[in-house]
Amino acid sequence: TVSGYADKFVQKFGLNLQSTEYGYLMIFAGLLYAYVNMLTQDSEIKLRLAQFASHDALTETENFAAYTEHIKYLFDDSAKNNLNLSMMMFDIDHFKHVNDTYGHLAGDRVLQEVAATVTTVLAANDEKVKLYRTGGEEFNVLFPGYDLASTKVIVRQVFEAVNHLVVKYEDEEINVSISVGVSTLHQADGSPIDLYNRVDQNLYFSKRHGRMRVTVE
Repeated sequence: TVSGYADKFVQKFGLNLQSTEYGYLMIFAGLLYAYVNMLTQDSEIKLRLAQFASHDALTETENFAAYTEHIKYLFDDSAKNNLNLSMMMFDIDHFKHVNDTYGHLAGDRVLQEVAATVTTVLAANDEKVKLYRTGGEEFNVLFPGYDLASTKVIVRQVFEAVNHLVVKYEDEEINVSISVGVSTLHQADGSPIDLYNRVDQNLYFSKRHGRMRVTVE
């Protein structure tokens, strides 16, 4: 409080003040208190804005902007230091049908539960492996330091966890499945988009060949 600021100031410097002087001190303490409070609120606002800028509001995963920033850093670091880097991309099968049949709020619930399930699997394996919502029902997972073989366990766990997921919305039970593409960084890749396009092609191979499958290259 303002009076608390003033009392601490008096105690610290051992002042013996008259009432008028104490009144001036209270004004000074009030201004100081307001300034400190403003700085605190400003820091909190900046933190909230940073969180908002890098995270998807619906699923609370990191968003496309965060993905873009991180993949550029990881690509440059991997190329410079000859490190492995792999990516998994998946989207929810027949998601338009979910929205059309059960409504968009049901679709939102599916997105939230899929994201929460995948995040739980990743956290149980390796905190460096991150999930990003990069499109409507599309998600990417970045595996810094992983080649294709070392991604296998996590990819399988994610695939099995989501494909056994039943999302309850009101009186409905919605069965969820995903199609997946996976690839790793090649020496010939000139930019992150080369890796992204290869993973994207693998995802669409899965979708064109029956969905609910993983394509790895």
